[in-house]
Amino acid sequence: MNISFRLILSIILIGLTQKTMAQTEQKPAPAVLNHIAVYVADLKTASDFYESLFNLPQIPEPFKDGKHTWFSLGQAGHLHIIQGDDSKATFNKNNHLCFSVASIDEFIKKLNAKNIKFEDWPGKPGAVTVRVDGVKQIYFKDLDGHWLEVNDAKE
Repeated sequence: MNISFRLILSIILIGLTQKTMAQTEQKPAPAVLNHIAVYVADLKTASDFYESLFNLPQIPEPFKDGKHTWFSLGQAGHLHIIQGDDSKATFNKNNHLCFSVASIDEFIKKLNAKNIKFEDWPGKPGAVTVRVDGVKQIYFKDLDGHWLEVNDAKE
């Protein structure tokens, strides 16, 4: 009986030790988004577009070469607008930047005032998609043809 008790106690203690060790092992911190870069034909025009539509604050950029504008995206990182694209590339709607706003209706008013056309996910002009979770979203292109999504997601 004494040997059985010691064996059971040893198994329990080994199990507790392994569990404690597993809980204290540190996983490496996940990578975080630092920035998104968008290559554009006209730096001033593209910078004005993003700043005026999304109210993005400009932040200092280290290059000071007149070919970059950096915007803060808060904890998400930065948006870098880079001068130089002359390719006239066509972009797929699946590859898009997404910004969340407090009100889709108010944002649509801003788009309409700037005569910027938008559509829903399937491509119906002037329409809004309502996702299954209730989030409203619209899609449109920036001046260089990059797709943008705007939604009213809270997270």
